[in-house]
Amino acid sequence: MASDGPAVSNETREEHWNSVYEQRGTAGVSWYQPTPEMSLALIKRLAVPTDAGIIDIGGGASRLAASLLARGFDDLTVLDVSARALELSQAQLGPDARKVQWLQEDLLSWSPSRTYDLWHDRAVFHFLIDPASQQRYVELLRAGVALDGHVILGTFALDGPEECSGLPVARYDGATLGTVLGTGFVLIDEWQEKHRTPTGAIQPFTWTAFKREM
Repeated sequence: MASDGPAVSNETREEHWNSVYEQRGTAGVSWYQPTPEMSLALIKRLAVPTDAGIIDIGGGASRLAASLLARGFDDLTVLDVSARALELSQAQLGPDARKVQWLQEDLLSWSPSRTYDLWHDRAVFHFLIDPASQQRYVELLRAGVALDGHVILGTFALDGPEECSGLPVARYDGATLGTVLGTGFVLIDEWQEKHRTPTGAIQPFTWTAFKREM
């Protein structure tokens, strides 16, 4: 999970998330999941083919890439601002790490070099709390998601926490996310999840699936 916001420099963002992973490891961060069950369920629900190009935004040390490789997906990209998070993820995968493209990038400074059939983001977008950063994210979606491609967003729900890892967050439901994404991204469905953190706290999440139609 990596954040982007106007009040924090690129270097500070990278240092912040490197420090979080150094201090807590992969299983100690609040967003840790042994298996990304909701993400996998939504990918299955959308009938994403195994040869689809998939990018996991803020994938960090998530187990999604490993889980998708085990299910036969073979065009996977993971982007995160934290070099440490990516190192941990690659170590978890071992030799299979070479099957994934790893991008150590600050999201809002990055420009996609290709389009993807599925853009997956669990818990990055809600760190973008100002309109300029949100608009830049939408521009990246338009540049990086293929026509008829899908976007899966997992954000804190309207009754979710107001901050995470010491940073403020925005909270959403499907309607408010649709307003931010604007014309061309059609909301397919919306789900709610009660995520239990490693310390036992409950974090309400909103999950949405959008289709890019123009």
